[in-house]
Amino acid sequence: MACWRIVSAAVVFGLALYAFLPAPGPITENIEEYVTSTKGIPPFGLGTWLSNKDKVCSLPYGQRAHKNEDQTGRGIAAADVPREDIWVTSKLWNAHHRPNEATAAIQKSISDLGVGYLDLYLIHWPVAFVPGEGTKLDKETTIVDTWRALENLVRANLTRHIGISNFAKRDVETILDICTICPYAHEFETHPYLQQQDFVDFHREIGVKVIAYSPLGNTNPTYDSDIQPLLEDPFWKGLAKKKNATVAQAVLAWGLQRGTVVIPKTVHEERIKENRGALDIKFTDEELKEITRQDKKVRMNDPGKSWGVKLFSDLDDPTNLGEGSQEL
Repeated sequence: MACWRIVSAAVVFGLALYAFLPAPGPITENIEEYVTSTKGIPPFGLGTWLSNKDKVCSLPYGQRAHKNEDQTGRGIAAADVPREDIWVTSKLWNAHHRPNEATAAIQKSISDLGVGYLDLYLIHWPVAFVPGEGTKLDKETTIVDTWRALENLVRANLTRHIGISNFAKRDVETILDICTICPYAHEFETHPYLQQQDFVDFHREIGVKVIAYSPLGNTNPTYDSDIQPLLEDPFWKGLAKKKNATVAQAVLAWGLQRGTVVIPKTVHEERIKENRGALDIKFTDEELKEITRQDKKVRMNDPGKSWGVKLFSDLDDPTNLGEGSQEL
């Protein structure tokens, strides 16, 4: 299937949802002022993880790039939209946590994406691998070492903001204790089946934005879940019908109303447009209470077991490795 092209910037950025962003400009002496004075991330994004490389050549919402960054870059170029009018996020993989590796990794991402700089660069996991040795754990490189490296990427104007992904609460606190340039955002799994409301509230209190990946729960075909798919859940089907909306629209609307940035993954133009209907849906306080009661506290994405690392140690549904596990 050939990739579809957005030909009108008005179609993509015509709503406040898409947030026009200023160019980064030259480095200022006060780097913290530089970081915090720019406009923010749009509340809707498009995740490209596991998307077919031939189907990501589009430019709806903000873009979050993964291993298909070269194809995402083609989509950005085809859209013919000024760089300052889009938001692009990418992530630092586990094997690139060492400072020299981090610099090389972001430079490659920027080159593949063809964007000149990133808007947000995230530490993908609080786990370091030894470069070139698969998933062998790098026990010498800490998340503090990696965060210091990311701060230098901001100073080098390679990214406007930096953040974290999949961190436990104590990992977040470790970074907050030492940061000079502090996290702009934390991307982690949260949806109606794994609401983590206390964790979301914690980020609001410390001024770190929450980006919700897998906002539609276990709709991702890679997730091996024994529970009913969220989009087939009778509660959500009933609530969506009440709102004259699709289940996906209703679930995304909940994510937006609780103040998170949502990044559903899709390569279908009609689904992308349909998802925007979430902007028109609001829930009453009583409906929100009912949604809270649907929380199953079930995590869909946890590679910790395959890495031999206990992730999410102080959150709902942490990695279960049994006795003798390593905890990060």
